[in-house]
Amino acid sequence: MRLPARALLAALATVLPLAVVPVATSSPAAAAPTSWSLEGYGNGHGRGMSQWGAEGAASKGLTYRQILAFYYPGTSVGTAKGAVRVLLTAATRPGLVIDHRKGLTVRSTRTGTSYPLEQKDAWRWRLSGSADNSTTVVSVRGKDTGWTVVRRIPGEAEFMATSMRLYLGSGAKVYRGRLRSAAVDGKRVVVNVLSMDNYLKGVVPLEVYPTWHRAALRAQAVAARTYAAFERDAGGRGHFDVYDTTQSQVYGGVGAEVASTTAAVAATAGEVRTYGGKPAFTQFSSSNGGWTVAGTQAYLKAKQDTYDPLRPWTDTVTAAEVQRAWPAVGTVTGLAVTERDGNGRYGGRALSVRITGTKKTLTVDGSDFRSRMGLFSTLFRFV
Repeated sequence: MRLPARALLAALATVLPLAVVPVATSSPAAAAPTSWSLEGYGNGHGRGMSQWGAEGAASKGLTYRQILAFYYPGTSVGTAKGAVRVLLTAATRPGLVIDHRKGLTVRSTRTGTSYPLEQKDAWRWRLSGSADNSTTVVSVRGKDTGWTVVRRIPGEAEFMATSMRLYLGSGAKVYRGRLRSAAVDGKRVVVNVLSMDNYLKGVVPLEVYPTWHRAALRAQAVAARTYAAFERDAGGRGHFDVYDTTQSQVYGGVGAEVASTTAAVAATAGEVRTYGGKPAFTQFSSSNGGWTVAGTQAYLKAKQDTYDPLRPWTDTVTAAEVQRAWPAVGTVTGLAVTERDGNGRYGGRALSVRITGTKKTLTVDGSDFRSRMGLFSTLFRFV
């Protein structure tokens, strides 16, 4: 769970002010609280590069390679090329539908054979699966006509053009490369297959502010390229390499591209961070609150980060919200952080939270508590 860096300021502006815990006045004993106020720092998991920290380091004169060496100590400069397959999660229409354009072709992913799509008066094209999903059906329609089947291709197929306007579940977006109709568990999904750097053009401006210092933009380009290469090389997802959401990193296609971030991608073309000769797991988050969090890799270390600007946030959780998340506790009467990692403010990030209820008391993982309650980070305390 992570907001991109550019979303942090807007999100902080919407958090609730500190709430006053109600106290009963009609009896000697105080009533159980109905809400708890929190304050905290950071946004995201805190592992690897802080995006706001990279901007802070850039403002102090660090180069993008110095920034990356600080957040991923022990990694080296390397290269990664080739294509990346992006699952377009917003493409929820029954078929893959695009606008007609000059030079459009359809290609069989099984045989590699391409077929030009030049029908007169074509307006839109569609790829859909046959009843048993063994065949891809290619259909065309005009502005005033219905769909007509023009070809059936065994297996999966994809549209190819310089760029294409794809109709999603709501609205439409333009994408570079190829748009593939992939068969998965009896259903069809849309996968955008394109070069790594064309992919990054639609990632970097959605992860950070395009007006940031050039070194910060370049650091983000390399971190994002490395992250995608790591996920691609890890495999295991079958028909795609990365999601177009924060499950991997946010990707918006051609419409998201900005000149400054495109320049950052070009200036670092093909460059990644490597460890042991392979792309590193370059995790990043919006802000670490002044201290990075140890990860699963040797180069994801916990250490103080003086480049990350310390922006506090506040929030409130209610007894009803906690009870809905953990109904077994009954009515919630108390919340307390019981273990921290020892790094940074408050004694560090919350590793565990005790939930006291009328039926039972539970101790839950701090990250789980943060996720279910929608908090910015685990660097918080109850106030």
